[in-house]
Amino acid sequence: MTVTVAIVGRPNVGKSTLFNRLVGRKIALVDDTPGVTRDRREAEGRIADLTFRILDTAGYEDVTDGSLEDRMRQQTELAIKEADVILFMIDARAGVVPLDQRFAQVLRKAGKDVHLVGNKAESSAAEAGLVEAFKLGFGEPIPLSAEHGLGLSELYSIVSKAIDVAEANKEAEAIADLDEMPEVDVDITEDMLEGEGEEATLRWNPRRYLNVAIVGRPNAGKSTLINRMVGEERVLVGPEAGITRDSILVPWEWEGRTINLVDTAGIRRRSRVTEKLEKLAVGDSLRSIQYAEVVVLMLDATIPFEKQDLALADLVEREGRALVIAVNKWDLVEDKNTALASLKEACERLLPQLRGVPLVTLSGLTGRNIDKLMDAIFKIERSWNSHVSTARLNRWLTGMVESHPPPAVSGRRLKLRYMTQAKTRPPSFILFASRPEALPMAYQRYLVNGLREAFDIQGTPIRLWVRSGGDNPYNDKTKRKIG
Repeated sequence: MTVTVAIVGRPNVGKSTLFNRLVGRKIALVDDTPGVTRDRREAEGRIADLTFRILDTAGYEDVTDGSLEDRMRQQTELAIKEADVILFMIDARAGVVPLDQRFAQVLRKAGKDVHLVGNKAESSAAEAGLVEAFKLGFGEPIPLSAEHGLGLSELYSIVSKAIDVAEANKEAEAIADLDEMPEVDVDITEDMLEGEGEEATLRWNPRRYLNVAIVGRPNAGKSTLINRMVGEERVLVGPEAGITRDSILVPWEWEGRTINLVDTAGIRRRSRVTEKLEKLAVGDSLRSIQYAEVVVLMLDATIPFEKQDLALADLVEREGRALVIAVNKWDLVEDKNTALASLKEACERLLPQLRGVPLVTLSGLTGRNIDKLMDAIFKIERSWNSHVSTARLNRWLTGMVESHPPPAVSGRRLKLRYMTQAKTRPPSFILFASRPEALPMAYQRYLVNGLREAFDIQGTPIRLWVRSGGDNPYNDKTKRKIG
């Protein structure tokens, strides 16, 4: 049984530092600048043998004017509603400030299990602030240093007790349900037990969860799309560019399958990224591409295929991830047929290394074509997991060589021995040749494009490694069998 623990408090008291400490990785952005965290972020926390769900929240601002700070406050209040345990963090060195007192009133009305935490308590300068914290009305504050890992034993006791209470409540509910269930006689037959213990080994499991990162330039509509997909205001949105800073993972169910959507910060050209916080946010977005399986590149339909869009697509290809191009704000386009034809032509011309990449037009604001986007994601995932048998590959290779033999280099004909697939995700092939270093790149592209067409591996990166090798070992096996 697990519980949800939310870390809340005013800006710059160290919430994200404690979040990273409990998660065991630096996944939340941390900086001395107040207001770094904007969305609520969740992960699995751990203290010794305890595991629990942990929520990091934006610094609480007492505003209700519809501004960005107001929307951040609403996200924090949603986290409070979800939580079983709330860690109310203050800066012990600064003492209690008016915003702490205002937030304490909000937490008392929530009626949750609140524990006051005095962070930055590693020095004697925090003693006065810890004494002052009693007036907030949450009992004795827990002295803590998120930076140095001090005070975690007290947090262990809090979370352990919450887990015990949750398990007791669950057991009581189960007993109550059993008391209400009617008695039913069931005859167990042999066919009910068939398949017990059997395991199916699949190269690709279409029921496994899928990690999907949504990337693009600032203000392309990434957060708006995720909110429309999950059906709630899960991440902050607004007219301001660059609202998202942390990469936020949002689990979502689509047709019975779990999709881990990752909202990322907008990525501008490197020359324009000058502030430290934006550099941290962009670095977090780039790491999200590395951990994703499918990357959705969001384009703005009013200004598609700018230089930065092409650079991001090229980065996804170099990282070996499956790519889907989503053209957002399609509702703003007037002549849709002409615009779509122009987009497809530009995609084929500007991204030849990702020939056949899926392109979907949609509107994150209205939810139009989200079903088509998911169809494209699943289709490219299958291509990304494609596996071709060695026998089929070599029959195909023979036909390709007969249609267009490799050129002679320095008066010597190149011999292509055989080919095999080394791995999937992305599809990667090894071609054995007599002189691998002499095989022109143009001929390698000819083979890669042939692989796409013959085995329906459109749009996904393909790796082709050329190695030196002798005769085809599969031909040797055939000769031995005949002899």
